[in-house]
Amino acid sequence: MDRITDNARLKAREAHLQALFLSGLDGDEKAYRLFLVELSTHLRGFLRRRLLAQPGDVEDLVQETLLAVHNARQTYRRHEPLTAWVHAIARYKLMDYFRARARHDALNDPIDDAFELFAAPDLEPAQAKRDLGKLLEQLPERQRLPIVHVKLEGLSVSETARVTGLSESAVKIGVHRGLKALAAKTRGMR
Repeated sequence: MDRITDNARLKAREAHLQALFLSGLDGDEKAYRLFLVELSTHLRGFLRRRLLAQPGDVEDLVQETLLAVHNARQTYRRHEPLTAWVHAIARYKLMDYFRARARHDALNDPIDDAFELFAAPDLEPAQAKRDLGKLLEQLPERQRLPIVHVKLEGLSVSETARVTGLSESAVKIGVHRGLKALAAKTRGMR
């Protein structure tokens, strides 16, 4: 049901943006301005998901994409989906951004890398893993195994049930009770 609702919403959004864009192409300045405002919101989400490491660059790419859409507006085919056309332009701008970034990164070594040679080794993850292992050893097998398989190895509840021979509900209960016991043990250590 949700998938149908999402598809209907996406189609309605597509139709709305396309109507605004086509009205703008036909000379309606207000519709075109509204199209650019709504498209910029759409593009921010599209680009933000692809630029998680560089969130500050999203706005620059939104502006570049809007400019490219504006400059290429006469090439749009009215019977084609608008968002596919816009996403193609946005992807080209994104690829240009990544190419420029790669060239820049290839030519410039970050200064932080030079100091890594002299930094102390990071032993914290190894120590945390050892400590977690010691804590898990204190749990009964019916709690320890579900936690190891579900929480640490990422298996599903049904996969864990098959591996351990426990029922799915026993796996869920084991995880819940085991985590509760671990929390109590760590509170007692403080």
